[in-house]
Amino acid sequence: MAREILYLKISKILEEQIASGTLKTGDKLPSIRAVQKIYNVSLNTVKQAFLELESKSLIDSRPKSGYFVSSNSLRRFSLPSVSRLKLADRKKHPEDLISKVFNTIANKDITQFSLGVPDTSFLPVARLNKGVVKAMQMMEDSGTGYEPVQGSINLRRNVAKWSFVLEGQLTADDLVTTSGAMNAIYNCLLAVTQRGDTIAIESPVYFGIIQMAKSMGLHIIELPTHPVTGVEIDALKKVLPRINACLLISNFNNPLGSLMPGEHKKAVVEMLTEYNIPLIEDDLYGNLFFGATRPKPCKAYDEAGMVMWCGSVSKTLAPGYRVGWIAPGKFKEKVIRQKLLQTISNPALYQEVVADFMENGRFDHHMRGLRHTLRIQCLQYQQAIENYFPENTKISQPQGGFMLWLELDKRIDTTALYDIALKQKISFAPGRMFTAHNQFNNCMRLNFALKWNDKVNLSLKRLGNLVKNQL
Repeated sequence: MAREILYLKISKILEEQIASGTLKTGDKLPSIRAVQKIYNVSLNTVKQAFLELESKSLIDSRPKSGYFVSSNSLRRFSLPSVSRLKLADRKKHPEDLISKVFNTIANKDITQFSLGVPDTSFLPVARLNKGVVKAMQMMEDSGTGYEPVQGSINLRRNVAKWSFVLEGQLTADDLVTTSGAMNAIYNCLLAVTQRGDTIAIESPVYFGIIQMAKSMGLHIIELPTHPVTGVEIDALKKVLPRINACLLISNFNNPLGSLMPGEHKKAVVEMLTEYNIPLIEDDLYGNLFFGATRPKPCKAYDEAGMVMWCGSVSKTLAPGYRVGWIAPGKFKEKVIRQKLLQTISNPALYQEVVADFMENGRFDHHMRGLRHTLRIQCLQYQQAIENYFPENTKISQPQGGFMLWLELDKRIDTTALYDIALKQKISFAPGRMFTAHNQFNNCMRLNFALKWNDKVNLSLKRLGNLVKNQL
């Protein structure tokens, strides 16, 4: 029997045991070697079967402990579909829609499911405020002067120190500071592309990336992306001869929340390196993992300096500080020259505040608490959506970050729904924003980092009723 049929057979047997209650939530599965002996198959076949179950959010892998039945195995709603782009679908540009959504930011009466930032109550605001005073007292010029173009040495040293997952590969000298992650991505694109070049990205993807690429005169190829395992490697492989760069959110993609498995990351890095194609990696959400350990970025598998690793504190500490960084690999000198021409330097004060918090402000304690809170929030939002939305709603199963992607009935146009919801003081991000093509019109992104309370619960109930009324 063919191996691919065998792994599906094994996964189906285990899936039926979970569905019937033979294997209950929290139960440990037989080890990979035990399953191998039971079915007399290869280890790779068993691993593939377990990966299939993981992709359906039926089991979780726990380092050095094995595989366990996931609490998500009880969920009623299916995962969203993988996009299959029709090249003819190029109408309806989303720029006006993006502006419409962002114009509601200042209105405090609106329940802002559309914003991609954590609730202020989840952030260490008081400690950061003390850090601002401390930094002004400690800095020779109280933060009024220029700093070296490469950025604060204290910040770069602490980012390198906290990058445990890169296993000591990074030093302070490998990093360049930026004004947030989007500025980091812009500097990367500027360093490795020129007008008329083509880049490959995930689909759906954060709308800012699409708008930035278009403003730089770049062509975009959107790749099919699985809601659990991320970009489809075979699809990327097919377009390698046509692209000049690749840009991926490998850990907890915005908006899907997908997480590329380690073997996929390694394969992508090797494949791109062979073709001498730079990979710009947005690892903005990497520290917001729900599992036992932080997932490695693609940068961890980079031996040739072709991966440009971008990050910031916008999703974990202070969105308004605009503190970010790049590890540009072999493109470092070009990035530094660009930064000198564009901005000379970044504001020094907030970099020192972030550096001090990382070193002395119980950064690890804050991150543990934030991850725990976001995990609970995710479950509360998912439960509410299952309670209030139509039965045929599909919902993502993020393993980190704070975004939920909903796929609604095909008859629903979420762009039109947005206008209706806004009249009831509810804002979300319509799916059309996350693509350059005419797709995802029945999808929406919700931010589950908005603190759970009666107002949020009622807003989700109202939104679910609005969806039902459209059918």
